[in-house]
Amino acid sequence: MDLKTTELLKEVQLHYSPAFSKLVNDSVSAIKGSIAKIPQDLQVTADFAPGFVKDIGADKVEFKFKKPKSIQIGGSYSIQCIAKPDINVDLYVRLPKGCFHEKDYLNHRYHAKRCLYLCIVKKFLTSSPLVHKVEWSTLQNEARKPVLLVHPAMKLVEVPGFVVRLIPTATSLFSISKLNLERNNVRALNQGGISQPTPKYNSSILEDMLMEEAAESVNKIFLGWKELGEALILLKVWARQRTSIYAHDCLNGFFLSFILANLVNRNQINKSMKAMEIVRVTLRSIASPGFWTRGLYLQMKEQSATSKEKMQLNQKSTAFNLAFRMTTVGCIQLQDEATLTLQCFEKCGDGGFEEIFITKIDFPSKYDHCIRLNLKGRSEVFSSGFCLDDECWRVYEEKVHNVLTEGLSDRVKLVRVIWRNTPSECIIENGLSKFSSEPLLIGISVSSLEKSSRVVDIGPNPENKEESVNFRKFWGDKAELRRFKDGTIAESLVWESKQWERHLVLKTIAEYVLTRHLSLPKENVANIVDQLDFSLVHGSTDPMSHSASLLEAFEVLSKRLRLIQDIPLKVSTVQPLDSAFRFTSVFPPEPHPLANEKGDVLRLSRFTPSCIQPLEVMIQLEGSGNWPMDEVAIEKTKCAFLLKIGQSLKDNWGMTCTATEDTVDVLMSGYAFRLKIWHERGLSLLKRETGSDQVKRVSSMDEELFFRSQHSSMVNGLQACLVDEAIELLVAYLFLKPLPYEAPCSRITGFLRFLRLLSDYDWTFSPLVVDINNDLGSDGEKEITENFMLTRKTYETNTQDIEHAMFVATVYDRSSEAWTRFSPNSSELKRLVAYARSSANLLTKLVLEDHSDSLRWEGLFRTPLNNFDAVVLLHRDKLPHPQRLLFPSELKQGMYVARGNPSKIFHPFLLPGDLKGSSEEVRNKLLVDFDPLRCLLGDLKEEFSGTFKLWYDSLGGDAVGVTWGTHNSKKREREDTGEKEKNPSKVLKGVGEAGQGFVRSIHLLKAPRPTS
Repeated sequence: MDLKTTELLKEVQLHYSPAFSKLVNDSVSAIKGSIAKIPQDLQVTADFAPGFVKDIGADKVEFKFKKPKSIQIGGSYSIQCIAKPDINVDLYVRLPKGCFHEKDYLNHRYHAKRCLYLCIVKKFLTSSPLVHKVEWSTLQNEARKPVLLVHPAMKLVEVPGFVVRLIPTATSLFSISKLNLERNNVRALNQGGISQPTPKYNSSILEDMLMEEAAESVNKIFLGWKELGEALILLKVWARQRTSIYAHDCLNGFFLSFILANLVNRNQINKSMKAMEIVRVTLRSIASPGFWTRGLYLQMKEQSATSKEKMQLNQKSTAFNLAFRMTTVGCIQLQDEATLTLQCFEKCGDGGFEEIFITKIDFPSKYDHCIRLNLKGRSEVFSSGFCLDDECWRVYEEKVHNVLTEGLSDRVKLVRVIWRNTPSECIIENGLSKFSSEPLLIGISVSSLEKSSRVVDIGPNPENKEESVNFRKFWGDKAELRRFKDGTIAESLVWESKQWERHLVLKTIAEYVLTRHLSLPKENVANIVDQLDFSLVHGSTDPMSHSASLLEAFEVLSKRLRLIQDIPLKVSTVQPLDSAFRFTSVFPPEPHPLANEKGDVLRLSRFTPSCIQPLEVMIQLEGSGNWPMDEVAIEKTKCAFLLKIGQSLKDNWGMTCTATEDTVDVLMSGYAFRLKIWHERGLSLLKRETGSDQVKRVSSMDEELFFRSQHSSMVNGLQACLVDEAIELLVAYLFLKPLPYEAPCSRITGFLRFLRLLSDYDWTFSPLVVDINNDLGSDGEKEITENFMLTRKTYETNTQDIEHAMFVATVYDRSSEAWTRFSPNSSELKRLVAYARSSANLLTKLVLEDHSDSLRWEGLFRTPLNNFDAVVLLHRDKLPHPQRLLFPSELKQGMYVARGNPSKIFHPFLLPGDLKGSSEEVRNKLLVDFDPLRCLLGDLKEEFSGTFKLWYDSLGGDAVGVTWGTHNSKKREREDTGEKEKNPSKVLKGVGEAGQGFVRSIHLLKAPRPTS
């Protein structure tokens, strides 16, 4: 980890070169020069920022402009702790006392004059040829405390985006005793005519008064201490990756530096420590509740006061709370993040470097539920004024938090509300009304799935009058008095929901309390939790409604297989292999009316599918020493057993069985079960002959069945929503090793983390190990590492075609032979990673930003067809399961190469004429495991091997993407010269001929690149 940390510091630390120092000095000089040109005693009135002065409710704001008392560099630059990519230099502009009256600390007069002072400075800076542009921003998202961002006209390639931030300070402007937290300094804030304390307002002014002093105290500790500076930079990187804590109500760079300085003063950090040791000590302190009970205070010295005022000050608190903006929930979230990070140090590989410093932990990936409130133009946000003690946006954050916390109760562990209300381009002069344009974000961490999906909430006993009144006041008509089975009578809430919609209970409650207590229309509440449900729900029925009947049918089949007596070896074990039994099938199977035992009455609907997918079941026979030693003979023997088993099922129970050379399918209870026999001798033969040419040529069915049975046993205890075994392992990894998060409790959060795992994992240099039951010891991990290194021996000579491009190891497959040995290869993985990254970015954007286009959510599952060189569109009514087609494909780009009419031979649904005849004749028309797309792809790969690569949706898409192939060997190039020179249109017409009756149209988008 030390090496990686050193490299990270090299990447994020700013090099304080002479060129950069010159840029800073020249920029500061240019700013000072512009300010020096401002006429002394220039009359300043509210007209320079009429909207701002009006919105904060200030009066008596006129003053005559005076030059600043001082202009000096502060912040991270002064201690050489700037962390890229945010390269800004803080410039403290000390406001002159001559611009203020002694009572300007009242009623936002200070804030108004502060802003007006900056307006004058901005006007003269804008006219300077040495300044590119000047923008407004705010100090810690506090709208009443704007700052100026000055972009110098001078540029330096080494420091892109360099900006100077002008921050006014108010050293010695007012008597500190007048800003005691118990005093009221905003006269409009009162209840029943009684003035209320204004601690936030008073702290806001004190912050400016003590800013230079606080910075100086930090500088004294940091200057000349290299390791402490490096620790601060690392902590900044850590905090910036966590958007839930790097916020106005929690952490910022200066606050982190003060925490470090505080720990130095407490002798918890000393100069013998390295940077990472300091980081650990700091995180351990942050995670400790005791650290916060002592607080982070700056001792105040009265800057201008009479002896009487000094005596009054000494009798009261003489410390300023630097964490005055930090909320309770912000502090809890910070402690949680620090605790999780400490776990990363102990439990993650490489000391948790990736998880601590590289992994982005933003709202969409952090929280189980995200809600976005669109409050643009909602006047009720500032109905009581923009600023009293606190700003209206902070008050609204607290209101939303309190309402949701009470409404969701024990269902949630934490509710995080953040409103980054400062617009990206704000014009302070026009006022604060535009500060509500950004959406308010709500992140919810679920306490448990069981609690979050609960449909009945039990409230107080009606005998408890006060609690019952409060309960009904909060819930309104939703509250009702109920008698429960145990005889208890209590107030209650019922959230009616279907079983497969229980994940939406929390959404329903949140919408109810937000609309009831905040008078928000539902269209202003964007709940993210159900935005992708369209991809999992097919029709109006529960997609998992038939799971019970499937398991019941399997149990019956399993018992019957064990009862068979007329075969040489009895069936000892029966194990389901299909993902449907693990509840991870994208399309859970539905009972088919034709897949029943003989003699059952046929009940056919209007649209009876003509195809059915088989569900694979593995059976193992009793042990015997009479099995042949040859692998081919073993497979033939297994076929003979399967045929005999099928005949026995048919004779004894009247079950319908169909046989091919390799498989036997059993139709019963509406399902098709495909039987396969696993025998350990086939696997032992393969292991014994490892390395021989025969093994390389022959793919053992026993090996495949072994891997699938082990995978099925291992994954059966997990709940996921994906089909392929390799994907199931990646999803399992998210739950087994969730750090730096906690395990996801919602489908969208889990999906986003999966996409990021796929796109960000270092597949080239790291194996991904899935150890569900902690069966791998140090020896197992060592074996996996050695096997992985063997696959990377050729990396330096051939980076494009390494073996096992994605190395996924398990306790039963330590060489990644089972699921990722041949696919994806390097080029496929590269494409897969690119799609995962773009999808993750889109999903993140959809969660965080307002948008009205519903099709953007669908874009997560749509691959743009123009990404391919050519596209083959298929007739939708010739797909085996056309109802599974989520997004019909259309293409109006490129050149039409071929068109085709649909075949009349195959229909996905039985036609009226097919239903005539006996039950047996109708059953014989059912096609088991028929997929015309799979057949077409097989023919094309055989006929056009090396000419192009095919990309398709195995779940039922109506488009096939084509990318022109590339050859790695010169010999192969010479052999295929004639093929390469073929007109691509002719090649694609050949594709159309191969798929005649199935191919709708073929579009050529890009011709193959000419070869030299």
